[in-house]
This record gives sequence, C-alpha cells and structure tokens, in this order.
Amino acid sequence: MKKNNLCDNISSSLRLKHYSLSDPDYIIHYMPITTSAKKNIRKNKTRKAENRKRKDNIKSLVKRIDILVDDNKQEEAKQLLPDLYKALDKAAKKGTIKKNAASRKKSRMTKRLSKNNSA
Repeated sequence: MKKNNLCDNISSSLRLKHYSLSDPDYIIHYMPITTSAKKNIRKNKTRKAENRKRKDNIKSLVKRIDILVDDNKQEEAKQLLPDLYKALDKAAKKGTIKKNAASRKKSRMTKRLSKNNSA
C-alpha cells in the first residue's frame, strides 16, 4: 500500500492541522489526537518557558559581568561570578544546556576576569 498523505508519514497521535507553503518559513502544525499527545504538548510548553527563563538569566548575568569588566569594576564582577556559576550549573543539571557548554562558559568568564585583573 502506497503512502500518499502527509498524515501517514507522521506519528499516529498527531494529525496535520495547517500546511502553508505561501509563508517563506512555513510551519506545519499538528493537532494532538491522543490524550498523551495533548499532555506532551502541555509539558513541552512548560519546559520551553523554564528553559527560556534559565537561558535569559544566564545571558543577563554574562552581560552584567561584561559591562562591569569593561568599566574596570573587577570586584563587583567577581561578586556576580558565583551567581553565574550557580545559574550555569543548574541549567546544565536540568538539561537546558550541556555540561561542557556550562564548563566552557565558566572557564571563559573566569579567564576574562583574571586577564583584566593582571592588566
């Protein structure tokens, strides 16, 4: 039996809702059929919000530290470093970012602070 329908190619728990090629970056939306698919969509929405919050927190801390380093306020930047470490470790533990990415970001920020201290 030949599969011609797009719905046949996707999971049986989701059904094609909208397919538009007129949009330059077209999006395919699927409507959940089973209760487990509906629950997964709710969980994904919650997880996405939590991950975004964690990443935004990391980005804001990095920006604050960068601004302080550029203004030669090393002591204030060093006081923010434990907060950044905590945010990175928590994001890595929860799976928002990878463990090595967190380690790399911590290393680079520490290196930047120590480089500006010696200069």
